[in-house]
Amino acid sequence: MGYTNSTVQTSSGAARGGSGRMPESPCWVGIVIPVPEPMASELRRARASFGDPMASVIPAHITLVTTTPAPDWSSALEHVREVTAAQAPFTVTLRGAASFRPVTPVVYVQVEDGFRECSNLHEQLQSGPLDHQIPYPYHPHVTVAHDVSEASMDNAVQTLRDYRASFSVDRIGVFEHDPHGLWVLREEMRLLG
Repeated sequence: MGYTNSTVQTSSGAARGGSGRMPESPCWVGIVIPVPEPMASELRRARASFGDPMASVIPAHITLVTTTPAPDWSSALEHVREVTAAQAPFTVTLRGAASFRPVTPVVYVQVEDGFRECSNLHEQLQSGPLDHQIPYPYHPHVTVAHDVSEASMDNAVQTLRDYRASFSVDRIGVFEHDPHGLWVLREEMRLLG
């Protein structure tokens, strides 16, 4: 699934196409780095093989800003534009798998190259109109299993222990969490710094 003019289903609704509706204030924002093909399909198939029901509806991505309230859409977008204008494109290398257990039931592919850039982007984006306390320290990653059995999580770590892939990051996706529980892509912004 591509990110342009797309929606992403969350656990509370069915996927649908974007309506073009601009969110009313306040709004809920999410910002991600999309994982490109063919890696996105590889990781989606792996996630499905571990029994994660969200594999078919959540494209592979690195979250920069998780569900965050903003006072209004235009101030949030202006803030994101300022951050992306100062950030140069960079390379991400995904390498091996790890888990956030026992804190949360998540297995993920680790970000090796690009970890610092993702962390810096997160820190800059999660400020101003998107200033929001998150429950855990930020750790860039690509989720490959969530809320599956312990055996499936063990299998995910073992299966992806030697996984390695690299890609260039030159854009981010800005999503709205709409009233139906869907993540709707509202804008892609290029890194221009």
